[in-house]
Amino acid sequence: MQVGKASLRFEHPAFVASWASVAGKKEGQGPLSGGIDVIEQDEMFGMENWEQAESAMQKQAADLALEKGNIHRREVRYLFAGDLLGQLIATSFGTVDLEIPLFGLYGACSTMGEALGLGAMCVNAGYADRVLTLASSHYATAEKQFRFPLGYGNQRAQSATWTVTGCGAVVLGKNKTRVAVTGITTGKLVDMGTKDSMNMGAAMAPAAWNTIRQNFEDFSVDASYYDRIITGDLGAVGQKALLDFMKSSGYDITGKHMDCGLEIYDRGEQDVHSGGSGCGCSAVTLCARILPKLMRGEWSRVLFVPTGALLSTVSYNEGQSIPGIAHAVILERMEV
Repeated sequence: MQVGKASLRFEHPAFVASWASVAGKKEGQGPLSGGIDVIEQDEMFGMENWEQAESAMQKQAADLALEKGNIHRREVRYLFAGDLLGQLIATSFGTVDLEIPLFGLYGACSTMGEALGLGAMCVNAGYADRVLTLASSHYATAEKQFRFPLGYGNQRAQSATWTVTGCGAVVLGKNKTRVAVTGITTGKLVDMGTKDSMNMGAAMAPAAWNTIRQNFEDFSVDASYYDRIITGDLGAVGQKALLDFMKSSGYDITGKHMDCGLEIYDRGEQDVHSGGSGCGCSAVTLCARILPKLMRGEWSRVLFVPTGALLSTVSYNEGQSIPGIAHAVILERMEV
């Protein structure tokens, strides 16, 4: 049912049937290593180029999620998936062998939230018994497309984030399990004029603030309603901005807030500057930490808010600002 201006509460929640994560060597050296299913030491994933490597990573994560849930691909009605690359080439080449009807998505680093939201809507409406949702990023493919070739050796600003090499895949279905998507708040574009592509946290923080605030208003709740409010990849710079924005609106989420970009790496030991980013950042953190904690009952209700900076190489070179977007997904532990 519709709730408020931008939210839905699902009368028939989409239950989490299974999940899997695949990540690179650097991610495997971080705090989430124990929860990542596969840590690949070869950043090329045995392929000939970086783009093929990301596609191979997607295929591996999708296959593993299905295998862990004892689900055959023929049992999956739709696939909701995306990545950071132009024309979604990591997804289109990586998932072709699955032979599952595809909705290709682009929400920049918010793509996992978009995939979960649309997938849950589909299950709730009765259009699918099972859907597969996933999102990926690769450090080398993103650097080559959005910043500089790796061989350039450019110096990175302290506000910059490190694109996660990783993919998270989640199967949603109508059969009851311990964790479900019970509601969503769809984000809107927010552009406050930020133009620095090396400070995407500043571009995304206003969007996260807008969506979290809208969620509170639509559901008539505040931060106390959730065990954690988890943004996608604001990093250290964006997190501070978000907390300030929320306080200015009368909401103090300091004690409840986490950011996937600050969880996936150890900033004290790993040189990632402001933190992690990329579609794979929130997707891997979801699968390696958030869902396991919900499944074990350590958390009862989480607001998962992947964030995205919607720039392109064209828009940046034309001097345009960077719009941000954030999609919120309510994940709850259920009684079975």
